[in-house]
Amino acid sequence: MLSKLGRGGLRVAEEVRAAVSAGGAVVALESTIFTSGMPRPINVDTALEAERIVRSRGAVPATVGMLAGRLVVGLSQAEIAALGGDDYAIKCSTRDLPTAMARRLNGGTTVSATLVAARLAGVPVFVTGGIGGVHRHGQDSMDVSADLVQLGRTPIMTVCAGVKAFLDVGRTLEVLETQGVGVATLLLGDDAKQPGKKEEVEFPAFYTPSSGHKSPCTLHSVAECARVLAGVRSLDGPGFLLAVPIAREFSEFSSTVDAAIRDALDEAGRLGIRGRAITPFLLDRIARLTDGASLRANVALVKRNADVGAQIAKAFSELQDAAAATGKK
Repeated sequence: MLSKLGRGGLRVAEEVRAAVSAGGAVVALESTIFTSGMPRPINVDTALEAERIVRSRGAVPATVGMLAGRLVVGLSQAEIAALGGDDYAIKCSTRDLPTAMARRLNGGTTVSATLVAARLAGVPVFVTGGIGGVHRHGQDSMDVSADLVQLGRTPIMTVCAGVKAFLDVGRTLEVLETQGVGVATLLLGDDAKQPGKKEEVEFPAFYTPSSGHKSPCTLHSVAECARVLAGVRSLDGPGFLLAVPIAREFSEFSSTVDAAIRDALDEAGRLGIRGRAITPFLLDRIARLTDGASLRANVALVKRNADVGAQIAKAFSELQDAAAATGKK
């Protein structure tokens, strides 16, 4: 896969390349989280802390971004800081990759673009905050994120906190089903239930653990997630979306954030904000309307997802090692 982009179009950090080659645990991390999703300096601090968490679990972090028209898998800390402070960094979705390369632009990669990069580099696990989806009234506007299409094309496990809460969660789940994407909610710790019991688990909605929509599937351990990922990789078809609910402590401000979302959406409509500009606008406006509570939740869920994603990557690597050892006997 690497040769298709050529040496000039893709740069994979040596640490990432070596870990992938050895079958080690590697986690791809998205960069629009810190280029357009959070204010400074919280953005860079969060990105670097996510990398630290991944390393603490025995995995290699591979933060993805666009630098001078080159897709980079495994940004250095200095490059993360520079990209997070770049006023001209673009929001780079899948469709933007060729033009960003041609124009030698800097950019943060969205979920869809990060999935492309992770597949090219051979990274099986990807961590983000929340995925894009069908916007409210998307049945009329046809405003549907490229994230959903790319998830259907890429045999990678994407770990997130669900669909961003200001989107149409129900319709997003329907499109994911159409794309063939497996979707599950992971219950750990106090949220976990015994496998086999009849359960009605809701799919999370980014800022809150519940969306009002039933999760298509429920997983109960990191080991189970690793086995699912093994199936995804063996089929080499659509990817898998794993939703990790935000900590229950944040559910107490669900009514506050719901009201803020309605106000932010109304304001975006009045101002005519749409397309790639709407998500950064909504995240910023919701943070202001909640006196920073939504931003604190955003930071917390990114760290939680990084922790879970790294554990899955480590378990998957060990599973592959065990399978290889069994095959040699």
